[in-house]
Amino acid sequence: MVDVIPALSFGAAAADYDRFRPRYPEPALRWALDGLAAPARVVDLGAGTGILTRGVLALGAEVVPVEPDPGMRAQLAAATPGTTARAGSAESVPLPDGSADAVVVGQAYHWFDREPAHAEIARVLRPGGTFTPLWNVRDERVAWVAELTRIAHLGDNAGDVTEKYADFGPAFEPVELGEFAHATTLTPDEVVGMLHTRSYWLTAAPDERARIDRELRELFATHPDLAGRATVELPYRTLVLRSRRR
Repeated sequence: MVDVIPALSFGAAAADYDRFRPRYPEPALRWALDGLAAPARVVDLGAGTGILTRGVLALGAEVVPVEPDPGMRAQLAAATPGTTARAGSAESVPLPDGSADAVVVGQAYHWFDREPAHAEIARVLRPGGTFTPLWNVRDERVAWVAELTRIAHLGDNAGDVTEKYADFGPAFEPVELGEFAHATTLTPDEVVGMLHTRSYWLTAAPDERARIDRELRELFATHPDLAGRATVELPYRTLVLRSRRR
């Protein structure tokens, strides 16, 4: 079963989550939606604060966000005028059968209890509709980014995504993989703020939080690619897994 405690730990940091977490590049979103004609109806499952919802809305789709955490739903409503997230989960989606052209998931798929979630997603999708989880994964081929991952115990990486989540079950066709490069410009303080929205830091003991923050400050002060810089480019690989409902 999925551990719901870390999965529901983000609400307390919802405003910072929305401020610091990276957006999704437009080419990745267009590939995710596979050329659906507007106004397609897209469910953003595990919508969080609405980062992915707003990206899909900008493409002209109708978006129905679904999110279990009330703190995240409140932040989504505040940051996304005219859009209200529905309370629900991947395993219990509050929508009728066949009511969606696509289901997208940003950064949340690894929290799902996958077998019942796949059944629910297939139920909600029309035949031929697309299911697409997306991840913004730090590009750990860059040395200082790999060190950042080690310090902060960040568990998501490209290998985890592409190796662990390559099959959505019998209701779906074989999974296709898309990859898109982008970067965000942050100050060192903003990188630390972003890491404070990660589940490991949010659920860590005070001494572990202090250790992470201390080593992050040391990294920015001493690493040859970072020392003395007011801002840094944090590189990402946006990984998109896409499959059609049979």
